[in-house]
Amino acid sequence: MFTGIVEEVGRVAAIEKRAELVRITTEGRVVQDRAQIGDSIAVNGVCLTVVAIEEAKLSFEAVPETLRRTNLGALDVGSPVDLERAVTGERPMGGHYVQGHVDATITVRSVAPDGEAVEMWFDAPPALLKYVVPKGYVTVDGASLTVVGTDAAGFSVTLVPHTQGNVVFGAAAPGYVANFEVDVMAKYVERIVGPRLEALERRLAAFERESSGDASR
Repeated sequence: MFTGIVEEVGRVAAIEKRAELVRITTEGRVVQDRAQIGDSIAVNGVCLTVVAIEEAKLSFEAVPETLRRTNLGALDVGSPVDLERAVTGERPMGGHYVQGHVDATITVRSVAPDGEAVEMWFDAPPALLKYVVPKGYVTVDGASLTVVGTDAAGFSVTLVPHTQGNVVFGAAAPGYVANFEVDVMAKYVERIVGPRLEALERRLAAFERESSGDASR
């Protein structure tokens, strides 16, 4: 579990392609501190397991499914990446509960200045937009953000200067592809409440049919 507060922007030090997976090595001194084999690190919002440690470098293994569903497959040596260690009792929950399970990739639609801040619109898959609401949380490349607005094709966020300088996509241009995770709490609410709403709708429909039949007699 992560907070969505990116601890540092590291860089890709090496990429080793193997038969069934890709080993990605990142360099970043903050997340490397006290890291151990088996620890979980969010890399651009993707939860990966540390498989090797060498000085300030951490290595992870990503399977083809992960590379297809995220922007990790587009990384090159030298690419910047957002890094965050899994949350512990020593660090405050500054953002929201982030699983590191990317739902899809999204694309920057537009970028516009808003004073010293930046308004950024993203195009997102329609099936996921039901979980996105103004003032709600989303995760973009591992960063916890508050939704400002929504439309039929996507949503907008505002990046303050600090955020702009401390995440990979802070200076992104239209067309940039980012990893996207919706707030898992919205999914849980849908799973719990959805069946009850459907049952209620069926009962209301049946009641309306019966009422209509009584009125026609």
